[in-house]
Amino acid sequence: MSDAITRVSPTLASSNSAQVNSPARVLIASLVGTTIEFFDFYVYATAAVLVFPTLFFPNSDPTTALLASFATFSIAFFARPLGAVVFGHFGDRIGRKTTLVAALLTMGISTVVIGLLPSYESIGVIAPLLLALCRFGQGFGLGGEWGGAVLLATENAPEGKRSWYGMFPQLGAPVGLFLSSGIFWLLLQVMSQDALLSWGWRVPFISSILLIVIGLWVRLSITETPAFQKAIDKQERVAVPVAVLFRKHKRSLFLGTFVALATFVLFYIGSAYLLSYNVKVLKIPFLDALEIQIVGSIAFGIFIPIVGKLAERFGRRKMLIITTVLIGIFSFFLPGLMTGGEGSIVVFAIVAMALMGMTYGLIGTALAAPFPTAVRYTGASITFNLAGIFGASLAPYIATWLQANFGMQYVGYYLGLSAVITLICILASGQDEV
Repeated sequence: MSDAITRVSPTLASSNSAQVNSPARVLIASLVGTTIEFFDFYVYATAAVLVFPTLFFPNSDPTTALLASFATFSIAFFARPLGAVVFGHFGDRIGRKTTLVAALLTMGISTVVIGLLPSYESIGVIAPLLLALCRFGQGFGLGGEWGGAVLLATENAPEGKRSWYGMFPQLGAPVGLFLSSGIFWLLLQVMSQDALLSWGWRVPFISSILLIVIGLWVRLSITETPAFQKAIDKQERVAVPVAVLFRKHKRSLFLGTFVALATFVLFYIGSAYLLSYNVKVLKIPFLDALEIQIVGSIAFGIFIPIVGKLAERFGRRKMLIITTVLIGIFSFFLPGLMTGGEGSIVVFAIVAMALMGMTYGLIGTALAAPFPTAVRYTGASITFNLAGIFGASLAPYIATWLQANFGMQYVGYYLGLSAVITLICILASGQDEV
């Protein structure tokens, strides 16, 4: 198919280009949106460990129920590339702003509906099927959200500040993790575990409607990014961005997918898997396990701006290489830390999530860098979400299975192998590709 050009009115183009987003508005809009999206996403991850095995898979033994719950958790990662293609198409065709609003609504509505679902006890097997459908909706929405939020920040960044601006939407992940863990922690402070299983688990999902309203208000207050407006003015938009992407940018898609591999494996071992391991294997009380996750999310958030500053000084590619090597080294310490008692588990959570902050703070800008404006939304979104399939979708499942069948050292091997693959792909990428 030819790269058909989309034409727009010169009057509309000039009126839009006259409006300039302030730095504060850009950074708040990118951060608030991703915070809401990741809050919704991680609320599910927490519930997948704490309540869904009991409520939606009650006829299985505890390990099988947990694995089934993690299987529904993984569905979102397979939906995310589809969301990246659909929302990426409109993001590259009609603009970043409108597409981001649609992605936020898709994710938010799916989350609220989860909070309204009847359990297995009420409607039988239809309950987990509806849960899986809503999880698909969450993934579909997030598939379009992340790439647009990164571009909202980086395409408004002044010269030399792209890594710094690009880390702001990434802060939404630790803030969302902190809030999702924190709300379950608060619920357990005021109600029993039985009450949480009965109705309390619905509160985080339904209350996200308030966050949706805030997110929409912020997103609707911004104008289009200068880079996309320039593409409009120069009539550079293409008819089918995904077709152009796979025809002209296959190398960047492949390398970008595996540049982000270790980022995803590390995160879901250090969050969803760690939470399930603490509660199900070590028998750490729910509250203590959530507190460990909250501490980890704080370390995660602290190291994102730190690495953003370091990348501005030493270069994004160099910092990615250093961080990936550190993740590989950390994989050798994983078995000892995970089996050394609650104190060493806290150390594991802090170190793992600090390293996560260092890699995640850079990955957004790195994945967007190789693609031209006309296909950047689609390209960044697809690479990020393909990495989610390979690195995140089955990470809690694989880690649980490896630990149960071969021991914790094999979970370390799993993380170490992902770091080696990521390092090879970073080194294979050119200076301008990450």
